[in-house]
Amino acid sequence: MQRHSFLIVYETDWVPAFVQIAEKKVMRRINNRVQLIGNLGADPKVTKFEKSEKVELNLATNDSYTNKAGDKIDETQWHRIIGWGKQAEIAGKYLKKGSKLAVEGKLVHHSYEDDDGNTKYVTEVKMEDFMMLDAKSA
Repeated sequence: MQRHSFLIVYETDWVPAFVQIAEKKVMRRINNRVQLIGNLGADPKVTKFEKSEKVELNLATNDSYTNKAGDKIDETQWHRIIGWGKQAEIAGKYLKKGSKLAVEGKLVHHSYEDDDGNTKYVTEVKMEDFMMLDAKSA
């Protein structure tokens, strides 16, 4: 995954059109971007359809901080990752519970009604790219 840093300074109110176009392209590229590094909490769940495959991953990201009392606090956040097509095929073949993974994608929100008629809300990361970070076995 590439990272780009941009600093744009304007000395006048007039901005050339090519600069405005470049800014719009950069903003489109970073609009609704999610980058996560973590470990899989379970084996990938692959669902095969007539023309494609879908993979569902549960990714745990860890963070730690020191509270006011000086205690180290560890926090784990769980993220639901969805991938399609070739990504699903590769993930299903090579990933397993505990695999270290870098994921890039975008947030997707949707809702559904459960069996009791209650509305449930879900936030997922639609995976656009991923990288396996585990060391290769000998």
